[in-house]
This record gives sequence, structure tokens and C-alpha cells, in this order.
Amino acid sequence: MLRNTPNSRADDFAKAFMDMQLAIARRAISGWVWPWFELFGSSTAPAMRVVDAFLDPILEDALEKVKSTNMSEQHNKDPVVLHDEVLNIMIAGRDTVSTMLHLRPKRLTQIKTAGMLTIAVYFLSQYPNVLRRLREEILETVGQSRRPTYDDIRNLKYLRAVLNETMRLYPAVPWNMRYAVKDTVFPNSDPTEKPLFIPAGSPVSYSVHCMHRRTDYWGPDAEEFDPDRFLDYRVHKYLTPNPFIFLPFNAGPRICLGQQFAYNEMSFFLIRLLQKFETISLETDSQPPDTRPPAHWANCPGRKGVEKFWPKAHLTLYSAGGLWLKMEAKLEE
Repeated sequence: MLRNTPNSRADDFAKAFMDMQLAIARRAISGWVWPWFELFGSSTAPAMRVVDAFLDPILEDALEKVKSTNMSEQHNKDPVVLHDEVLNIMIAGRDTVSTMLHLRPKRLTQIKTAGMLTIAVYFLSQYPNVLRRLREEILETVGQSRRPTYDDIRNLKYLRAVLNETMRLYPAVPWNMRYAVKDTVFPNSDPTEKPLFIPAGSPVSYSVHCMHRRTDYWGPDAEEFDPDRFLDYRVHKYLTPNPFIFLPFNAGPRICLGQQFAYNEMSFFLIRLLQKFETISLETDSQPPDTRPPAHWANCPGRKGVEKFWPKAHLTLYSAGGLWLKMEAKLEE
């Protein structure tokens, strides 16, 4: 990772894009009252001016090029629709495993793995036994240089367990929301009480992050990073009887259409990485000071007290300040 010197237009765009997502996330957290916090100005307007100033000339240039081809009638030429769809793709593809977004009536699903791979590699730097076991599985199955096939990926059971455990503790979309399409009820956690009535159109928020760490769902070691929980008796004790406790791709009829593609993409990256590198260590001293976990976190229970990176989220999860690592390749014999 290289530090940028004076900001370029691309740097300004990237920062504004981040600011825009943070503002949107704050609106979602605030619920229906968010307009009251913006009576004197839109919280997204300053960032959107920078985003539009960068994006619109690119779109205009692309439209001009399309006009000069004999395929111009086959392309959408509405600059507003193109603007929204490009931003949609960028938001969905920035650092999520899978995010479904809505702009106008069209739903786009984009797959990207940078956020989850960042955290997976972080865990490998913190758990050398997991790294060693995973690398051994990869080298035994794929070898040190061969390109992995889909069959290889399917046979790498421990690799899938490492990815699942990463997404369990740090799901790419830490919280989400659904709207009731009709009047319905939720069962009450207290069986002596009446069910909870949910009117049609009501938003229902839920935290995937919290669900994935509940000890009643995952056992007393729910805060621990242990890929074997997806391979041993705990699968049948916790996950098989209640598959909806694991929601990195959501579940049911709205489950992510690109789930398998995301698994293949993440698997391919880690296979190629570990074919080359034998050790991974975290370079905490290189991390920008203002993006390191606060010192008082050391006294907190659970993962917060042991984590050496600062997880943050707007629409999706990311590592504040990136992740600074040192990797060593095995010398050729």
C-alpha cells in the first residue's frame, strides 16, 4: 500500500464517495426522522458535487463515443439512468462480498470480495496454525503453481471453513433491513406473550453481526475465530438445525444470486496467494496512528479486546486505514 501525496482528482473522488456512503448509512440508522437532521442542508450534497464533477465528464465522453458507432441504438443513452447505474455498481462492488442495492426500479447485484479478503488475510496473520493448515491443504490439492479448477475449490473443505468463519465474525453487510410486504406477525421471544404485529410497509432492521456472535446460536465460544466449527460436531449441533443463524449472503427467497461466484472468487485469490507466500504478519507500526484500534479497547470483552485492526462500516464493512502486512515467500529449493 502506498501513501498518496497531494490529492489528485481521483483521490478527492474516492474520499467524497466514502463520505457519501457514510452519510447514507447515518440516514438509514436514523430511520424516518433523518430529514429533521438535515433541515439546513443535505448531508450528501457536498460529497455528491465532487462525485458528479468526476463522473459526469466520463459519462459524457462515453456517450459521445457511442453516438459515433453504428450500435448507438442498442445502448441506453439516458445520462441520468447511466449515472445512477454506474454509482450502483461502484457502491455494490467497492468492498462487499455481495450487496443488493436499489436505484430506480432496477435491482443490480454486484460481487466483490476485497473487504472479506482483507479480514480473511488479517485472521491468517493472527492465527499461524490456521495459515499453516490452510496452506498445506492448498499445496496438497493444487500444488505450488497450478491454476486451481472449480473441482479443486470444491475439494478444499478447510478453505471454505476459513471463509465461512471470517464472514461469520465480520459479515460484509453488518446490518440490513427488510420491509413487510403485507401485515404479518413475529413470534414473541416470551411464549407467554402475544406475537408482535408488523404492519405492511414497516421497516424491520436486523444485525447480522450480532446474530453471528450470539452464544445461544453458536455456542459459548461464539467470539472465537475457529474455522473447525464449520467442520466438526458443531455443524450438526448449531447450524444444521437452524441454518438461518448464518446470513453472510442473506437467506430464503432473497438470498444473494452471486453467492457461489463470491466463494469462487475469494477461494481463487487465497489459493494463489498462499501458493506463493508462506508467512503473513501484521505490520502494526506501519498502520496510520489514527486508524489503529483505540488503546482502551484492550480492556473490552470479546473480540474487541484482542483485535489489532479497526473494523468500520458504512453500507459495508471495511478496515480503517487499510491493512498493513508483511508476507514472506518460500525460497525455491
